[in-house]
Amino acid sequence: MKILALDTSTEYCSVALSLAGNITEHCTLAGQKHSEILIEMLDVLLKEAGCKIQDMDGIAYGSGPGSFTGVRIACGVTQGLALGVNLPVAGVCTLLALAEGADGNRVIAALDARMGEIYCAAYERSVPGGDWITVFEPCLCKPEEAPSVQGEGWFGAGSGFYAFTDALQLRYANQLSGMDGAAIPQAAAIAALGAVQFGRGLGKDVASAQPFYLRNKVALKTAEREQIAIDKALINISCV
Repeated sequence: MKILALDTSTEYCSVALSLAGNITEHCTLAGQKHSEILIEMLDVLLKEAGCKIQDMDGIAYGSGPGSFTGVRIACGVTQGLALGVNLPVAGVCTLLALAEGADGNRVIAALDARMGEIYCAAYERSVPGGDWITVFEPCLCKPEEAPSVQGEGWFGAGSGFYAFTDALQLRYANQLSGMDGAAIPQAAAIAALGAVQFGRGLGKDVASAQPFYLRNKVALKTAEREQIAIDKALINISCV
């Protein structure tokens, strides 16, 4: 199975290609230039593998939560690419992608949501490499009000643990075995999780490629409006 994956939900931009389970990834610090570099990164990745977008069995993307504009870019590019060659798509929660890329089988994933809040979810799996079980669903909350978990041996992953280290350490007391505040959702994890969905016949029509928001954005800055205009233009992309 050949899966193309991408994520633009944070300040990083990452793309990945899964070929029969072997995953290759490119990741770079993009700042606010995701739309300027994403297509070129995908193009380079495919050319290195000797593949074309038409060869793919599906496209997986980081659906959010995350940067309001960033998740729209991921959805827009996924829509454009999938429409052009009639491919199914798979949206992957960025918090689940954090868990997939983390160290351990019990993970509390937290992204800095700004405004003193975090996007947070907890996952565990009974056996290494098994399916993730959702302990508590993705939510938007104050770090000191993050949902509780049972037991010990939890690993904290994501920028929420960098921005609110003390609050989250206090919230989970001695339940954390470690943490990585620099962890980000990456396309390699999204490719792996997307491949599971496609393998089970759970790929969806391109119309389902929508952002997953936990906070309603009611006002856009000028730069965000300009970015969304670029996003809409990307939807017309048919191939790399």
